[in-house]
Amino acid sequence: MIDLEKDLAAPDSSAPSNSAEQAETVVTVRNLTKVFKDFWGRAKARAVNDVSFEIRKGEVFGLLGPNGSGKSTTIKMLLGLLNPTKGFLEIFGHSPKHVQTKSRIGYLPEESYLYKYLNSRETLDFFGNLFQLHNDERGKRAEQLLDMVGLNQVRTRTVGEFSKGMQRRIGLAQALINDPDLVILDEPTAGLDPIGCREVKDLIKALAARGKTVIISSHLLSDVEDVCDRVVIYYGGKIQQIGTLQELLTERESVRITMPSLSRDQMDGVLSRIRQDVEEGKIHIDNPTQNLESYFLGVVERARASEEATSGATSGSKVAEYLREGAAEVSQEDEKSKLLDRLTAVEPTEEKAPEVAAPSEVDKAKEEKLESLAEAEPAAPEPGPSSEEKAASDKKAAEADAKLSDLLGGDK
Repeated sequence: MIDLEKDLAAPDSSAPSNSAEQAETVVTVRNLTKVFKDFWGRAKARAVNDVSFEIRKGEVFGLLGPNGSGKSTTIKMLLGLLNPTKGFLEIFGHSPKHVQTKSRIGYLPEESYLYKYLNSRETLDFFGNLFQLHNDERGKRAEQLLDMVGLNQVRTRTVGEFSKGMQRRIGLAQALINDPDLVILDEPTAGLDPIGCREVKDLIKALAARGKTVIISSHLLSDVEDVCDRVVIYYGGKIQQIGTLQELLTERESVRITMPSLSRDQMDGVLSRIRQDVEEGKIHIDNPTQNLESYFLGVVERARASEEATSGATSGSKVAEYLREGAAEVSQEDEKSKLLDRLTAVEPTEEKAPEVAAPSEVDKAKEEKLESLAEAEPAAPEPGPSSEEKAASDKKAAEADAKLSDLLGGDK
């Protein structure tokens, strides 16, 4: 794959001056505003109002907010699908409309827009072809992605037959077919079962560990909390809060202490010491609990270990090899083995000359009779034969004609 990072990392001449800190900035948004107007040019809705933030390389950034708060509008402007009314916006130092910059972006929309008559393999082949990937590379990535998202066993089914969760899986695969440096995911876990949600979150963490930048827009706050480094909270088109999850969620006014289970006497001793400095109503004691997702995944893992059968989407394997950092190159022996497997699994179709059907036993018998009759016929008589010779010849000819007539009559 061609490395475009060196060619595209330099900012445009219109961008602010470079600095060491800015070199690690992937997305820069300053005073971004988008106003939708009606037919007469009057302001109808201010979807995004004076928004500013930066996203750095290797960061998982969350866009949060209620419906209609401006998240989707911001994403569309990042993708170059909408033009800002005013403000500054750049990705990898270029305008979002820069064609080579677009080739470094992977996008999963909120709704899966797929060709319903294509199967999973054909869908990935189609999107890979849009990025002009070589046939071999495109096929290798498609196989790895199908295995990763758990659709390897249903690759021949058309995507129009898929459930919403399975469509999200193939949609996530198409968003990663070009090995993007910036991945934008709009509601990535919508419609997925808890296993799929966990796998998507693990994938996001793996992408960030490799140095890729991920932007997530989601209403499932538990998913955002598990994977995001920083979040921005929209309301009314404006940013209400921005920061790391630790900064936003930490309650500085209280402290939680976790310790092994104590005996009754030990617990009374600890509480009596704490009550000397803390009011009784401000002390809360309970047992720690795991969240429902962890419990559910544990139950499923135990069922899988007992080899319970399922007809749904299977759990994906490890992250696709080309998406993993420091992935070892496939050896030539492995390539040869895979090639032999493909050749033996599907026989090549070659044009062959039409074959002449072998003669049947009856046909062979007829040919032998004709050959024997032909051999029995005398040579052409010389000029001036005698009357006796002519009579003998006519008699033999009559006998041959009778045999031939019998032979031909027997075919009917």
